[in-house]
Amino acid sequence: MNTTATGVTTSVSRRVAAGREQEFLRWTDAGMAMAGTFPGFLGGGWLRAASDPEQYHVVYRFADEHTLDAWTTSPARKVWVGRGTGLAQDTVTHRLTGVEGWFEPQSTLTHAVRVSTPPPRWKQAVTIWLGFFPISLLVAMFVTPRLAALDVVTRTVVATVLTTPVMVFVVLPFLTARLRRWLHG
Repeated sequence: MNTTATGVTTSVSRRVAAGREQEFLRWTDAGMAMAGTFPGFLGGGWLRAASDPEQYHVVYRFADEHTLDAWTTSPARKVWVGRGTGLAQDTVTHRLTGVEGWFEPQSTLTHAVRVSTPPPRWKQAVTIWLGFFPISLLVAMFVTPRLAALDVVTRTVVATVLTTPVMVFVVLPFLTARLRRWLHG
């Protein structure tokens, strides 16, 4: 998979030391603000587990692996991580690329703080349509005529199996990168 076109999300689960929650949150917010100064940072935030109030999940999203790696290996981040010694213990780290980074298990998390808000739904719909229309038109012009002997369900399955990965891995990352200012403005 080409992660440079799809974005990358990293999440770190941390168990906060007893009595240090407010200090941990200030440290986490400072780290998020610092990440925001790096090229390719798309947003992030923290979530507290509903079932365990000492467990937090911190999420950072970058444009690609290269920009995420530049942040994670930076001297500024190393200094920031050092300042957090004793506040929390990292329990698990995930790095997700593509669509899986867009979905969070919201039913199991509470007290979310969002650093970068998602675009309004109407802007999301327009962006999806801008990608979906030309792909659908191309499939309708060049693929479905070759499938005329098949029933409508089979033709639809073939068309969606072809268009979905193109939308997810090529078209939407391309469009959202170019429309970012409009989407979030």
